[in-house]
Amino acid sequence: MNLEDRAQSATIRTADATPYAASLIQSLRDIGYSCETALADIVDNSITAGAGSVEILSDLSASEPSVAVLDDGRGMTADELVEAMRPGSRNPLEDRHADDLGRFGLGLKSASFSQCKRLTVLTRRHGVLSGATWDLDAVARTNRWEIELHDDFGSIPWHDRLTGDGTLVIWRSLDRLWGGIENGDSEQIRHVNRILSQSEHHLRLVFHRFMSEGRAPLTLLRNGRRLDPIDPFGTKLPGHQYDRMDRLEMSLGTVEFQAHTLPHHSGLTKAQWDDLGGPEGHLRSQGFYVYRGRRLIIAGSWLGLARQLELTKLCRVRVDIPNTMDPEWKIDVKKASAQLPPKVRERMRRLVENLPQTSKRTYQRKGRRLVDQEYLPIWSRIQKDGGIIYRPDPAHPLIAAFSDKLPMALQDEFATIVAAIGSAMPVASLHADFAGNPEDVRADDSDEAMLIQYARALVPGFVQAGMSDEEILDHLHPIELFRSRWDLSHGLIRDVVNEVRNV
Repeated sequence: MNLEDRAQSATIRTADATPYAASLIQSLRDIGYSCETALADIVDNSITAGAGSVEILSDLSASEPSVAVLDDGRGMTADELVEAMRPGSRNPLEDRHADDLGRFGLGLKSASFSQCKRLTVLTRRHGVLSGATWDLDAVARTNRWEIELHDDFGSIPWHDRLTGDGTLVIWRSLDRLWGGIENGDSEQIRHVNRILSQSEHHLRLVFHRFMSEGRAPLTLLRNGRRLDPIDPFGTKLPGHQYDRMDRLEMSLGTVEFQAHTLPHHSGLTKAQWDDLGGPEGHLRSQGFYVYRGRRLIIAGSWLGLARQLELTKLCRVRVDIPNTMDPEWKIDVKKASAQLPPKVRERMRRLVENLPQTSKRTYQRKGRRLVDQEYLPIWSRIQKDGGIIYRPDPAHPLIAAFSDKLPMALQDEFATIVAAIGSAMPVASLHADFAGNPEDVRADDSDEAMLIQYARALVPGFVQAGMSDEEILDHLHPIELFRSRWDLSHGLIRDVVNEVRNV
C-alpha cells in the first residue's frame, strides 16, 4: 500500500449499523400481504421444491389455533432449514432455475409474519426430520436474531403428517388473522374460516396452470378436499376464442402474449360464469393476466392502457415472462404486482387497440340475433338521429293478427298503445342493469297460453308457404320465446300446425 492509500484509509471511519432485530422483524410484518397472497407465497416454495401435492391445513378450535401448508417436495437438511429461516437468505440478483418461483429469500418469513407471531417449519430430507421456530415475542424480549431448533416434535401440530420427504409450514399465534375480533372464539373462528375460504379462489386462480398442465399436475387441497383450478381464459369451454401467440424478444428473455375471448354468459352455467368472474365480477377481471414462470402475478387489469368497458369484459390477454426478467418488471416481494418495461408497454399498447374487437363481436353478434328478421323479433332496432331506439314492430304477426281482430275503431287506439309501450321503455334502468350485471337481466318466463297464442300468430303463414311440419319447427326453434322452453313449445307448435291444417 502506497502512502496515498494509507492516508486515505486512515481517514475512513465506520460504525456498526446492524439492524435491531425487534424493530426490523416487526417491519417485515407490514409489507402488505393479505392471507391469500401469504398462502400463495408459501405454496411457491413448495412448487420450487418439486412438490406434487400441497395441502392447506387449519385447526381453529384447538387449544392453540393453527394454519399450515404441507407439501411432499424435496424437504431440507438441518443446515438448509436454518438458512431458509434467515430473512433475506438469497440475493435477488442471483441466477435461478427457470422453475424457481422465489426471488428475495424473504417470502417464507415475511408472508408468515404478516399473519402470525410464531412460525414453525418442520422438514424431512432423506428420512431425517428437522424443525425450527421463529417466535416474534421472544425476538422482542431478546432483540436477537435467534430461532429455536427442535429435537422433540410431539407438541407440533400435524407433525405426524410428515411421513416422507417434504415440508410443513405452521402458523401459530394468529394475531393478524384474528383481525382484532375479541367477541368470542366462535366469531373469531367464523372470521378466519371466511378468510381461508376466500383464499381458495385466489390459490385456484394463481396456480391454475400448475394444476392443469404437464404430465404430473399439482394437486392442491384444503383439509383433505381437492381444489379445482380456475382457468381465467375458459380455454376448455365451448365458445372460447383465442388469437395466435405474439412474442417480444428482449435482452433478458422473451415476453409472450396471447389474446383470449370468453364465451358469452348464455352458453355457460352460473357456476362457470361466477368462477371466471371471481369475487369482483367480469367487469373488473378483464384485461392482462401476467404470469412469471406460469405463476400468476397480475390478474385482470389493462395496466393503464385501456378502460374497463362492458363491451370488452370478455377480453383477456395472457402475458408470460421468465424469472430472468424480474429486474426489468420490478416484481415485488409479494409477487403480486409488477411494472411494465417501456418496450413491453409500447407493444401492449398496440396490442390493446385490436384486442377488444372479438369481445365486442361476441356481444354484438348476440344482440344482432335478437333483432335479426329471420327470428321474427317483436322489437325492432332502429337507428335514428345518430342514436338507437327500440320499438315494438306493429307488423309482427302476433301484433298484426290481434289488431286485425279488433273493430276498425279500436285498431288506431291499439296502435297508439303499442307505440306507447315502446316510448316508455326504461332505458336508464336497463343501461344501469347491463352495466352492472348483464347476465342477471333476462326476459320474463312465458306460460303455455302465451306460447300457443304466439304459435297461432306465426304458423298460418308458414303453412300457407307450403312448409312441412319439420321445416316449421326449424324456423320457430331459434325464436327465444320458444327456444327457452322448447321442451313445452315443441309439442304445442305441432298441435297448432295440426289445428291450422285441419281448418
